This record gives sequence, C-alpha cells and structure tokens, in this order.
Amino acid sequence: MTVKELTLQSLYEDMVKWRRHLHQHPELSFHEFETSKMIADLLDSWGLEVRRGVSGTGVVARLKGDLPGRTIALRADIDALAIQDAKSSSYRSTVQGVMHACGHDGHTAELLAVARYYSLHKEETAGTRVFLFQPGEEVLPGGAVGMIEDGALEGVDAIYGVHLWSPMPYGTATTRPGPFMATPDEFEITIKGRGGHGGLPHECKDALVAGASLVVALQTIVARNVNPLDAAVLSVGRFESGTANNVIAANCKISGTVRSFNKGIRDIVRKRMEEIVKHTCEMHGCDYEFRYFEGYPPVVNDEREALRVLRVIQDVLPETAAAPGERIMAGEDFSYYLERKPGCFFFVGAGSETEASAPHHHPLFDIEEKAMLHAARLLIAVADDSALDLT
Repeated sequence: MTVKELTLQSLYEDMVKWRRHLHQHPELSFHEFETSKMIADLLDSWGLEVRRGVSGTGVVARLKGDLPGRTIALRADIDALAIQDAKSSSYRSTVQGVMHACGHDGHTAELLAVARYYSLHKEETAGTRVFLFQPGEEVLPGGAVGMIEDGALEGVDAIYGVHLWSPMPYGTATTRPGPFMATPDEFEITIKGRGGHGGLPHECKDALVAGASLVVALQTIVARNVNPLDAAVLSVGRFESGTANNVIAANCKISGTVRSFNKGIRDIVRKRMEEIVKHTCEMHGCDYEFRYFEGYPPVVNDEREALRVLRVIQDVLPETAAAPGERIMAGEDFSYYLERKPGCFFFVGAGSETEASAPHHHPLFDIEEKAMLHAARLLIAVADDSALDLT
C-alpha cells in the first residue's frame, strides 16, 4: 500500500465525521451559512488559499503544488432539500423539514478529504488544484452560474465532479462521453373556471374536469411528437383543485417537469404543451395561465475527458466494467461548468451493501459511506492524470 493510499484511508474516519455532522445540520439552498463556515475554516486551517462568500455561500480554495502541471478544478455541492428525514439513524437530521436527501453531505466530505490529502502531499502534486464548494444546486437557477461569475473558473484547464448515486451498487462507477444528464425544466398551469353548486354543474365551468383532461392530453406529447429514438419525459407532479365534495371547482393548479437532452426536443415539447393547454382550456370554457421555466442545460461531458475518467475508473476500481453508462433524466447545474471548460461529471455507486437503498430525494435516503472513499480516490487519480496532460 502506497503512502498516498495510506493517507487517504487515514482520512476516512474524518470523512464520516464531517458527513454525519452535515447530515445532522442540513441547510437549504443559498442558506448554507454554517456549512460554508465549517468548510472554509477547515480549508484555512490546512493552509489553502480560501475565498469565502462566492455566489453567496460558496467557498473556493486553491492549492499550488510544487511540481509543474495544469490547473484542475474539483467541485462539490453543499445544499440540502426541504424534506423531513424519516430515518432512525444516530445522525438523522436535527432540522425540522430539512435533510440531505441527495448525497451532497457526502460530496462535501469527500472533497474536504481530497483537499486535506493534497495539503499533505503538496511537494508531490503537479499543477494547481481548485476546490469548488458550491451552494444551491437543488434550485433554479443553481449556484454554478454565480460561482462562474465570481471567477471560480479563472485559470482552470479542466473540471471534474462526482455524484454519489444510490441506485448504483457500492464499488461501481460510471460516466459517458457527450450528453449524460438532462435539462430539468419545470412548468406551472393555472386553470380558471367558474365554480358553483355540485348539483348544478350546467351553471359552472369546471376547472377540475378541465385539469383532468389536460393531464391526460399532456401525456400524448412525448408518445406522439418525439421521435422514439430520442429521449424525453413529461411528468405531472402536482394537481391541486377543489374545496368540498359538493362544490364545482373554480380553479385548478397543475405543475410538473420536462426532461430532454437537446434544445430541439425541448422546443417541440414546449410548443405542443402551449397548444394543448390553450385548446383544452378553451374546450372547457376556462381561462388559463401557462408558465414554463427552463432549467439547467444538459450535462454534456467532453469526450476526451470522459474517456480519461473511464480509464481511471478501470485503474482504481479494476473489478468495475468501465463501459460508458446510460444517460439519466436527472439534471445537474454542473452543466454550466462544462459549457466553459473541458471536463467530466461521473457517478460513484453508493447503494447499500446490506439492504435496498431508498432513492434520491426520499425521506429514507442514505448512502453507503464507504463510497466516499472510492469517490475521493477517483477525484485524486483523475486530477493527477489530467494535471500532467500537457498535450
């Protein structure tokens, strides 16, 4: 076992401690004040050059190695979600209605360990490492844009990020060249009818019935307008209407998400939504308001950098078949970094070794904490490989 590997393994206990502290004390997007302070204080104590308050509550730290090489950025997101933690673990959230239900606490802990590792091996490090601890990944417009505007990518040659992914088993990792994650658009539809007595429906304009018809009609968009060889998702996630059993609803609110991998598909879905909403509401004699919110761009990995990551995965996790993974319809604002710098976003399996894993954004969500060690190993190996690539 190498000295570097011994160093990394010795940091695992700290990783778990940091992750569990953050899990117990989660903070919502752009309100990560104590999280940010903890991160910056640790980085400062290790001798890194630290900038606080980037994009509000973000932290950027730099470490220049003693050997020549490129400048490589590594990113972790730090925000939690508005979900009540339903676990019974000793480290369950202590904040009512807020929890780390997507693994960002693990991302933060593993990147802290990577920063500490480099601070202990500065004399053997080629080039410069830039550590981005980003706020607000979970809400539009995301924290990546603000990080970039505040200069987080200045002088950076390449950037990498990792997501601990509970649907994948512990011990695995994957990525793919090109489109990897989707655009997470959102929509809101308000239908305005005329309410009245449930026994006198002929005197009303039933917004609930109009809404029900609309939900069914919207499901035809992908099935009948998008090439089956392409990929898109339209999901209605919320339907609110009615006040009592004997009252015709005057209003209906519908909201949901649209996912795709390219602008052409996004435009087709949006155009058809506008047409179907208009004609369905007119058919039922209702007025409406349609709002569409474009989310992050798709995560599009640089082909060369994705192949680099796949090669490193094979080296670090030789039992993993490092073939390109499948595309996924989740979204990530890491896409903004990849629009400006070559890089790659990849997944590390964090599914439980002993029981079924709850999905991301679920009240019972948790990770196999040993996956953080795999993620840290891969970040270091990819960064070191990329820093020496002077071609």
